[in-house]
Amino acid sequence: MSATPSWSNWAGNVTASPARLVEPRSVEDVVTAVKQAGERGQRVRVVGAGHSFTPLVATDGTLLRLTALSGIVDVDLARQRVRVAAGTPLHVLNPLLDGLGLALPNLGDIDRQSIAGAIATGTHGTGVRHQGIAAAVTGLTLVLADGSVVSVDDSHDPDLFRAATVGLGAFGVVVEVELQCVPAFRLRALESPGRLDEVVEGYESLIAEHDHVDFHWFPHTDRVLLKRNSRVDHSDPGRPQPRWREWLDEDLLSNTVFEGLNRAAAARPAIVPRLNQVSARVLGAKEYTDTSWRVFCTSRDVRFRESEYAVPRASLPAVIAELREWIDGHDVSLPFPVEVRSTGADDVWLSTAYERENAYVAVHQYHRMDDGGVFAAFEAMVREHAGRPHWGKLHTLGAQELARHYPRFAEVQLVRNRVDPERRFGNAHLSHVLGP
Repeated sequence: MSATPSWSNWAGNVTASPARLVEPRSVEDVVTAVKQAGERGQRVRVVGAGHSFTPLVATDGTLLRLTALSGIVDVDLARQRVRVAAGTPLHVLNPLLDGLGLALPNLGDIDRQSIAGAIATGTHGTGVRHQGIAAAVTGLTLVLADGSVVSVDDSHDPDLFRAATVGLGAFGVVVEVELQCVPAFRLRALESPGRLDEVVEGYESLIAEHDHVDFHWFPHTDRVLLKRNSRVDHSDPGRPQPRWREWLDEDLLSNTVFEGLNRAAAARPAIVPRLNQVSARVLGAKEYTDTSWRVFCTSRDVRFRESEYAVPRASLPAVIAELREWIDGHDVSLPFPVEVRSTGADDVWLSTAYERENAYVAVHQYHRMDDGGVFAAFEAMVREHAGRPHWGKLHTLGAQELARHYPRFAEVQLVRNRVDPERRFGNAHLSHVLGP
């Protein structure tokens, strides 16, 4: 008798024991798996890289892993559009696009996710004149609950297209994604230490001056690492950082040494304020220029749990002040930095940036440590500022509350009822966030 398959997400805080773990090698295989699940009365979820911290894909039914559905399926260079297999990891897609002279307009800071997983949860990156990855989606191909294969875009079932783009896997199995790319571009990266109050006070000026800004605040201190990336043309004389510096900062300090510091913090939480003072000083100022995706994406090997909320940008100073006051007033140890980013508004129905420019505040905790109540406290704070949770990160909001934050929420539910009335693609978490 074969053992029951088991699955765990990257952070290790979500596990599942699906009845079947299927790795289709074609769209036809996906159709077969969905039909077989229906015959067996099983629900179907799809897993990518497992970088979500919520139980989005947990199931005791059929779990699909689309690893074999990878690569660029079609290219339209005249329109700068590509059609990509859904299981393609971003770290594979980015150099493939670069080889075509193309790039995604924006990226997050991790590239381990599959393209379908990144858009399904609303991976967003940073830059107020830019949007998240989902805004670059111009078409989807899905396998629906009845096994039919449909292609949707603004002209073909636009409601399903808008609902399923940031769709949490609730509308069908996305098997292909069409993306509107831009010509490949370079970024000049400036990184420097700073003080929290000064960076927050000058934040609006920073995001007006630079295309992509994010900063990392080290709790229990007033120190931040400020990152500013600006687009430059190909005649810019800037050069990539030397390999030794990249290895030093990205591999040794940000991963190997940082893992050691976090293990020390887990063993002796009281030393975290001193450790954060050290961490804030280790990564010094630097400037370099490189291909966009090489600047956007960094290696993240130290495992953590995370809660991230989008709030109206005007609320950022208040949220940071409240979070800082709470951390300073409670017996909590947070060795991971708090990350702050911003994006422009988009028109994707379940995007956190739907018709709203946002600031994003992300609170992290090392995976071996208790969060000390900070996630719940943070959620309570951002609730007072119309906070929209990142769909793949820790939160407790349910459908009734989420409906107040998303103007098209009722239409999302109507589309779901139409294409998946039996909830073939459901699970307990989706029932909580989208309704039964």
